[in-house]
Amino acid sequence: MLDIKFIRENPDIVKENIKKKFQDEKLPLVDEVIELDSQRRANIQEADQLRSDRNRLSKQVGMLMGQAKKDPSKLAEAEAVKKQVTDEAERLAALEKLEAELDEKVHHIMLQIPQIIDPSVPIGPDDSANVEVQRFGEAKVPDFPIPYHTDIMESFDGIDMDAAGRVAGNGFYYLLGNIARLHEAVLAYARDFMIDKGFTYVIPPFMMHGNVVQGVMSFPEMDAMMYKIEGEDLYLIGTSEHTMIGRFIDQTLDEATLPLTLTSYSPCFRKEKGAHGIEERGIYRIHQFEKQEMIVVCRPEESADWYEKLWKNSVELFRSMEIPVRQLNCCSGDLADLKVKSCDIEAWSPRQQKYFEVCSCSNLGDAQARRLHIRVKGKDGKTYLAHTLNNTCVAPPRMLIAFLENHLQADGSVTIPKVLQPYMGGLEVMVPVHKK
Repeated sequence: MLDIKFIRENPDIVKENIKKKFQDEKLPLVDEVIELDSQRRANIQEADQLRSDRNRLSKQVGMLMGQAKKDPSKLAEAEAVKKQVTDEAERLAALEKLEAELDEKVHHIMLQIPQIIDPSVPIGPDDSANVEVQRFGEAKVPDFPIPYHTDIMESFDGIDMDAAGRVAGNGFYYLLGNIARLHEAVLAYARDFMIDKGFTYVIPPFMMHGNVVQGVMSFPEMDAMMYKIEGEDLYLIGTSEHTMIGRFIDQTLDEATLPLTLTSYSPCFRKEKGAHGIEERGIYRIHQFEKQEMIVVCRPEESADWYEKLWKNSVELFRSMEIPVRQLNCCSGDLADLKVKSCDIEAWSPRQQKYFEVCSCSNLGDAQARRLHIRVKGKDGKTYLAHTLNNTCVAPPRMLIAFLENHLQADGSVTIPKVLQPYMGGLEVMVPVHKK
């Protein structure tokens, strides 16, 4: 969310940013919010004047009533001033009601106006305009066919989607045996990888209040993702980023404690089960999964550097597990409204012979901090808004797809890289129970 003062002083910049995000339908919101804000400020000014008058007139009434005891002619004057106080009190009540209404209207519009994107963001309408930056590791295609990922898992008796469908419906799964163990090994390794980077491990709440939801994400994201608990002001989290940033709502942080570098584990719940193509089958896009996340809360001047560090952590993590990846800069039209800049880390799929998203790194500037009132107190005693960033460490459903395809051998076995072997009880190779 932008500063209303910035919008007042730079309406053309705000409109140009909206155009760059291909959201022209939002252009009228800029003039509308400026007009509403003008009304709100005029309203506040009049209300403040009435409050000042009320104090002055109340003293005058007291003085005149005192004088009326000696001079009855002063009583009529006192009554006239009393009436003026009453009339102004009614006007003030009306202004205070109007102020609340204007505040709500301004806030509602402000939540819809996108954050100013970084100048380095490529301009384009959707993810088809995202730009590949660099590749890490050799993307190989083996000389044997690679089965679909659920077929690989079934060869190890490692997945049961039919039973999950009977229990919970589409978009859920049971993981079993070595596949389930591999799932947990990846999470445990990612946890320790981030702890070794100096991040603090956190297990956050898996639900949050509506005001936190509104603080961490845009309305379209909320509608597409969130599950609401019926009858309660609670939502299931779609990623631990939400409650990790929500932890600091209405807080003023000591600048000396920054940056806060946190890595969090959580299950994630999303409504976004899609049917956008054959690769949406299996466990690529599901309602429930687990994830390790990276979160940074820092000073504004540090956020660009932390953005670079975060996505590079993902590359290092995936390469340590011998999975080729590439970095893809997200274009303007592919950025959620709160994001200043974002990139995806995509893993190589030998079966599809293309890359697919496994991590998403984002710099949100002060957008979440402004919505959640997260401030920092500097050495000079002045306060300012923090900057927040997040990045996927690993999300095992997609991570498992990349892992199994890249480590599958011609005989159906799957090799375990050295970094994961301690988390797999020393296992070096997973041998299938039966061939698919």
